[in-house]
Amino acid sequence: MPRRILPVITVSQFAGTSLWFAVNAVMPELQRELDLPASAVGSLTSVVQLGFIAGTLVFALLAIADRWSARLVFLLCALAGAACTVLAAVLPPSWTGLLVLRGLTGFCLAGIYPVGMKIAASWWTRGLGNALGLMVGALMLGTAAPHALRALGTHWPWQQVMLCVAALAAGGGLLLYTLVPDGPGVRKPAGLHFTGLSCIWRDVKVRASAGGYFGHMWELYTFWVLVPAIVGARWAGAAQSWRSFAVIALGALGSVLGGLVVRRFGSARVAGFFIAGSGACCFLAPWALHAGDAVFMLWLLAWGFTVSPDSPQFSALTAMNAPREAVGSVLTLVNCIGFSISVLSIELFVRLAQSFPLEQLLPWLGLGPVVGLVLLRPLVRAGS
Repeated sequence: MPRRILPVITVSQFAGTSLWFAVNAVMPELQRELDLPASAVGSLTSVVQLGFIAGTLVFALLAIADRWSARLVFLLCALAGAACTVLAAVLPPSWTGLLVLRGLTGFCLAGIYPVGMKIAASWWTRGLGNALGLMVGALMLGTAAPHALRALGTHWPWQQVMLCVAALAAGGGLLLYTLVPDGPGVRKPAGLHFTGLSCIWRDVKVRASAGGYFGHMWELYTFWVLVPAIVGARWAGAAQSWRSFAVIALGALGSVLGGLVVRRFGSARVAGFFIAGSGACCFLAPWALHAGDAVFMLWLLAWGFTVSPDSPQFSALTAMNAPREAVGSVLTLVNCIGFSISVLSIELFVRLAQSFPLEQLLPWLGLGPVVGLVLLRPLVRAGS
């Protein structure tokens, strides 16, 4: 296998997923320009998730990533997502227009994030947890990247930040399509795999990894949406953006380290460690929010470090146990269900945050990790 494969897929995943939180990084400017309420950040994030859900459902039911070249799907979706982001920046700003374009961006992301995992799975049959650890680490950096761009360009118009994100995503799609050939594990185009999809609830192992992922998704994106608000309680401007970037991006380090220890401990135990750690951070929120700045930031960094590295291990477990001819479709459908859960969580917590203090709300995010740990138990016991 050429040595460039993993670095190229990782960089491309980072670039493509930077589309996800592009608007979140410029919300203060958008709120001033369009006179938006504080809850608008939840609506704009949720519409991306809804677009992603619609996209993953279509991709899974039509087996798009299994029937056609996953590389081509990744490229086309990266270019289309970049185009939506450009339009959001250059068209006269309107609330309705932003909602539509962000929903379409979410649809395009369905051809980037899970399809990138499908491409990785075609190259690795062993060591997939390590490879996906790097790839999901790239997703963390991509998610955090708009905050870094905002911090670097404090005086940039918000449109310029959006255009930079679009260029990054388009470049990632072109890079992957040009430098990564089809992997040796790619099967010939096949028909739809409704029987294969049913393994999500029929197969004990797939059900355990998918269930753990669903609990994880109750917490993950809601935490990311709330990070700027949590940090903003103490810092503003570039300091707020840099700290938000650091908290989210630290998950990349956790994902890489988790991938490195998978061969020794197994994906299930690694996932269990991280989901337990992030759950503990949820329950520590009432105390940490009133602690000194150093303790407060240490708690938030610990949460950012632990909240995401379980994701690649859940995906690796699902990919390893799903029928080989339906891996892309199964991963995509699991993503679809997980992101549906994230929409419910985001809408609930962002709206409740307008009426209740964060110290009362954040511990309830811990319900997801608790449920995820319980559902993951069969795989942990098996040492998978």
